[in-house]
Amino acid sequence: MATFVVLSKFTDQGIRAIKNSPQRAAQAAELAKTFGCEMKQIYWTFGEYDIVTITEAPDDESAAAFCYALCSLGNIRTQSLRALTKDEVSAIIAKLP
Repeated sequence: MATFVVLSKFTDQGIRAIKNSPQRAAQAAELAKTFGCEMKQIYWTFGEYDIVTITEAPDDESAAAFCYALCSLGNIRTQSLRALTKDEVSAIIAKLP
């Protein structure tokens, strides 16, 4: 499974309904499963991003589909970062000339 760090910002709609954010997170975790993904951790944060999620997905396409579906609900906008483990990055570096 590939790991993704998903940075989210509330939309106007999302911040107006901030009291529902914990329930929406549970719904998002269920939505993730429909794409073969799993939200491993979720953090509400201060600063440029409002939520940071650690998500695992079987591939990039599944992660993208999950993020598209989540954003289409209108409460957040996301930016996803592919995270590499030490073993993954070591294998990549080993291919360098």
